[in-house]
Amino acid sequence: MVVPAYNEAATLPAALTSLRRQELDGDSFEIIVVDNGSDDATAEIARAYGARVVSEPRRGVCDARQAGVEAARGEFVVSTDADTTHPADWLRRIDARLQNRPDAVAVAGPCSYADPPWWGRVFPRVGFALVAVVARLTGRPSYLTATNVAFRRQGFPGYDTRLTQGGDEVDLLRRLRARGPVLWDAGNEVSTSARRFRLGFVHTLVVSYGYYYLLSTLVNRITRRRVIGVAPAVRPEPVRPERP
Repeated sequence: MVVPAYNEAATLPAALTSLRRQELDGDSFEIIVVDNGSDDATAEIARAYGARVVSEPRRGVCDARQAGVEAARGEFVVSTDADTTHPADWLRRIDARLQNRPDAVAVAGPCSYADPPWWGRVFPRVGFALVAVVARLTGRPSYLTATNVAFRRQGFPGYDTRLTQGGDEVDLLRRLRARGPVLWDAGNEVSTSARRFRLGFVHTLVVSYGYYYLLSTLVNRITRRRVIGVAPAVRPEPVRPERP
């Protein structure tokens, strides 16, 4: 399991607590936290919770996820985020779907946002409902979120590290589809931070999604280099983690 993290000391404890409570034998999976150049206690917290820490100083979530994939030793690589919490049966459902479908290369699921504004609650629900409908009708999802996806490590072509946020999802889905079926589990939902929504609806739509997601994906793929870089980090609200 690969968890990229850049200065996530405030959110990482809750994420790792939820992963340690999975209804799956703890010896059957490993947690790799990729420290993406943090200058807080991210790495120390990860080790305290029993995670293996891999360092990737090049800023960018695609670079961090790629480093995690290269370090992973399991048959399946699970991708999630350091500001995300997971239901106890999350990994068990992922494992079951991939074990039961040896032809499938990946399985993905939706996410919801913790304490978002009303539009941050409605739009993702509608969007993921449409993804589920498309998946039922066509047998393939039209979108995935990198905070809730797992794929077979063997033969995976890797992330395009010239990309930024868009490479995590748009390009990842494209690369996975080229290898075989991608499954969609609409009931296997995770909860992720809504901290970027605090910047407001217009900023989320125009800057976060319009510029750093859609435009960066288009421009960086066309130019084959990282013209538009990583979005500025948004610090999370402090949380009170449980002790490991």
